[in-house]
Amino acid sequence: MILATVLTLVGVALFVRLGTWQMHRADEKRALIEQFEAGRQSTLTLTNENADAFPRYQHVRARGRFDGAHQVLLDNMPSQHGRPGYHVLTPFELTDGGWVLVDRGWIPMGATRADIPDVDVGVEPRELLGQLDDLPRAGIALEAPSIEPAAPWPRVMSFPPRATLEQALGRKLPERLVLLDAAQPDGYERVWHARFAFGPERHLAYAVQWFALAAAAAAIYLFLMFRRKHKTHDVSD
Repeated sequence: MILATVLTLVGVALFVRLGTWQMHRADEKRALIEQFEAGRQSTLTLTNENADAFPRYQHVRARGRFDGAHQVLLDNMPSQHGRPGYHVLTPFELTDGGWVLVDRGWIPMGATRADIPDVDVGVEPRELLGQLDDLPRAGIALEAPSIEPAAPWPRVMSFPPRATLEQALGRKLPERLVLLDAAQPDGYERVWHARFAFGPERHLAYAVQWFALAAAAAAIYLFLMFRRKHKTHDVSD
């Protein structure tokens, strides 16, 4: 019974640890949602000097012009309804110098991979509004895509890191991009939210499952111990 006791204690400790970890993950997701909503409460002006100073999801105002000749289509980016397509990243030159990438939203794929959608945009000076966010990252780290200097624009890339984008565009970029507000012109489908694979509710469901397993393991152990003690008592009588 010593082995059974040790195994039960180890199992219960493991299940409780996993449940606690899922609770922490749920707290992290709730914090991201709160940060996303808090970022909308104020609008700050984005400049070349402060492009890396603002927190993730800060709502910003930027003045400058688009570079429509050098755009990137982020591959493997589904729409809000799961349709395959691209996110359109367009460089935006700030009036005081420097550049920032603007995510103009989701656009569907063409009939074939060779049919690149038309993402042309005017280059006149403008003011745009949006929220700062990190570049999308793959769930599993991928090898950085190779850069072909002679490749035509727009270029299709799958989860490129910032260094790859800087190399392709030939210009320095801040850490974050701008998610163009849904009400802004020259955009596509834009349903922005705090970005993660699934929400805190699923983490809580997983936590309940792990805690239930811990309780079940403890209950089974106690039941078996009680039955063994009862049998021993009957034999002694």
